[in-house]
Amino acid sequence: MDDRPGEWSRDRDDQGRARSARPRDGLGRPLPYGAAGVERQPEGVVRSPDATVAEAQRLLDAGMPFHAHEVFEDAWKSGPASEAELWRGLAQLAVGLTHGARGNAKGGARLLLRGANRIRGHTELTGEVCPYGIDVAGLVVWARHLAARLEEEPERTVDAAAASPRLRSAPR
Repeated sequence: MDDRPGEWSRDRDDQGRARSARPRDGLGRPLPYGAAGVERQPEGVVRSPDATVAEAQRLLDAGMPFHAHEVFEDAWKSGPASEAELWRGLAQLAVGLTHGARGNAKGGARLLLRGANRIRGHTELTGEVCPYGIDVAGLVVWARHLAARLEEEPERTVDAAAASPRLRSAPR
């Protein structure tokens, strides 16, 4: 039996929201129905900031920045409004790395720079240099360096695991 939805129907979750049921690869790209993919991150998980950073780092180290972005997105949507820009910026860094690994150099560079400006702006606004031990200054340097590399060598894809940043300057 074909597991794909009908021609005009869409995959839906338990609440009726449109959700693609297609499996995904490690960079979040859809695979054909029935293919073996990477397990997706559950949505809407509320984690502590430390657990968010640890899980995102694990995924980044595994070369799965798209999945790390989903962890940051949960933090941005479930956390205090005062921290939304920090988590949103970190999500943009992860998506920038995702695009670089997928071969979209222009989009990757743009998102890396946008995320770097967002996290830098968050710390300037709040006065926090390293909220939750996050190495904001180091991440801004990393993002700008990778964005420049993508702009200089747009035909070269990035190895997501090898290029992944350290979110904290030292383990906590």
